[in-house]
Amino acid sequence: MSLSLLDLILGRPLASSEDRKEKIGALQGVPIFGLDALGSAAYGPEAALTVLLALGGLGLNYILPITLAIIALLGVVYFSYRQTIPAYPHGGGSYTVASENLGTFPGLLAASALMIDYILVVAVGISAGVGALVSGVPSLQPHTLGLCLAILLVIALVNLRGLRDTGLAFLVPTYAFIGTMLAVLAWGLFKAVAGSGHPIPVVAPPHFGPVHEAVAAWLLLKAFSSGCTAMTGVEAVSNGVAIFRAPADKNAQGTLTIIIGLLMVMLAGIAYLCHAYQIGATPPGQPGYESVLSQLTAAIAGRGIFYYVTMASILLVLSFQANTAFSGFPRLCHSIARNSYLPHSFARRGRRLVFSQGIALLTLLAAGLLVLFGGVTDRLIPLFAIGAFLAFTLSQAGMVAHWKRKSGRHARYSMIVNGLGAIATAITTLVVVVSKFAEGAWITLLVIPALIATMYKVKQHYDELEAETTKRTPLSTQKLAPPLVVVPVGGWSQIAHRNLRFAMMMSTDIIAVHVDNGEGRENLSALWKEFVEEPARRAGLPVPQLTILKSPYRFIIAPILRFVLELERTHPDRFIAVVVPELVEKHWYQYFLHEQRGKILSLLLIFRGNQRISIINVPWHLDATPTSEKISRELKAVTEEKQNAA
Repeated sequence: MSLSLLDLILGRPLASSEDRKEKIGALQGVPIFGLDALGSAAYGPEAALTVLLALGGLGLNYILPITLAIIALLGVVYFSYRQTIPAYPHGGGSYTVASENLGTFPGLLAASALMIDYILVVAVGISAGVGALVSGVPSLQPHTLGLCLAILLVIALVNLRGLRDTGLAFLVPTYAFIGTMLAVLAWGLFKAVAGSGHPIPVVAPPHFGPVHEAVAAWLLLKAFSSGCTAMTGVEAVSNGVAIFRAPADKNAQGTLTIIIGLLMVMLAGIAYLCHAYQIGATPPGQPGYESVLSQLTAAIAGRGIFYYVTMASILLVLSFQANTAFSGFPRLCHSIARNSYLPHSFARRGRRLVFSQGIALLTLLAAGLLVLFGGVTDRLIPLFAIGAFLAFTLSQAGMVAHWKRKSGRHARYSMIVNGLGAIATAITTLVVVVSKFAEGAWITLLVIPALIATMYKVKQHYDELEAETTKRTPLSTQKLAPPLVVVPVGGWSQIAHRNLRFAMMMSTDIIAVHVDNGEGRENLSALWKEFVEEPARRAGLPVPQLTILKSPYRFIIAPILRFVLELERTHPDRFIAVVVPELVEKHWYQYFLHEQRGKILSLLLIFRGNQRISIINVPWHLDATPTSEKISRELKAVTEEKQNAA
């Protein structure tokens, strides 16, 4: 039942040979890799307009030049990544490019920046979508966090089902958003041209507040850096080239072109129409707040059915834009893990041929952020661009080094393009860090070194493990003696009977250990003579030794642990095997009815012992077979064994 339920939720397991069926085309790549970039059109221009609120209505005179500067930078990044894709057909994310061309530290720096960016994309994207929903339906306000976590769970489960299912699940909301946004922009542009650049809004936007600041270069730089949040998510396509159908590089370039082209059109259209319709940002978090896209759609089309369809598509994309991070983050972890800077398990694909552990980690980290901020993470939006642009810069600088090693006219042209990209994104990174430092950028600058240090520690562990375990030597045939076997015995029972028989098959040196905590109801020493010593002597076998440990404070596990460790110390030339009984219940809830001392003892021996102490878990399966029948089977087996020996 549990297996069928798992298949229903996540889909049936996919064989490695089915990998080709999971490949995607250029159009399918848009909902998988483009939701973040396209969704940022909903808040990138608004973030810039929010900074320009201090200029009142004059701020609209600068939104178009600022947006054009962002579009120009986006174009440079596009051409740079378009060249990265064929150069790294198995995935050319910032980490891979920087590591191979600039060295380990720049690669880990890019990786850390991207990891932070992906986590923020998930938490902030979902909270922004829910925030917009709550602003439209105020009765949902008390359920903000619950809605955020529910959406996060849905996105995680969809991604765990595999690439094709993910693309299909987000296909409708993605293209609904694209269709409605392009319709709004085309309709608004037509009315603006018909009105000689001064269209009459159907629903008048709110009036601008008073001017609080004079126009200054610093204010415009802050608006530019806020608007650059519209460029997050561009990295994801180059990181996932391997999942596209052949020719993978052409399909990946096609997806990147569609995403960037649509984003450029949306940014330019929103900026122009905001100026034409005199639409600015409203103070976020205050009464009367209304998003820029809501004002723009209402001004162009009124508040009819089309308005609500458009706003619904925007809400869906804002909520689901986290899907881009769920595509990029696990692949980034996979690349890092292959170089041993993250646990190797992140490099393995799960039941649906996706990197399940990366998806799970991203879900947990994003859920932690949402819980920490109560589902309201809008204050983290300005931090988006830091990780993204730092990764852009390192990637483009790495590509410059890549082309420098090549020769020919194409390599020189490509090096110039990537060089311009590196310079432009480096300057933007500096502007974003300085302008957003007081708003929380300092947090990112602290977290990145901590992540890098952690990854170095992981690598150090794997290097030490390899140095200790991978040395190849001929098989040693010296001192091949049976181990000294320790069998913990709680009392004489069928479990003790079975474990002792198992131990006698391994060695002639057996020590049964019983802990007397003063609460025993039977004389084990007497039972031992009758049920163990006498049968062993009659069979001519070595007699297992019984050792009784006193425990005045009623401890059970600690005395056995001390006994085994002391035995290991006093027998430096012997291997020691500890036979630990394990109860295997029929139902999961029955495990809570037992103290699980065997599991605890095994764990303690693992962490306190060494290479000469081995642990052998012997399961005892609890089933409906009566104990008398089990005893009869055991006696019959013993009788047949004696007859065969005779």
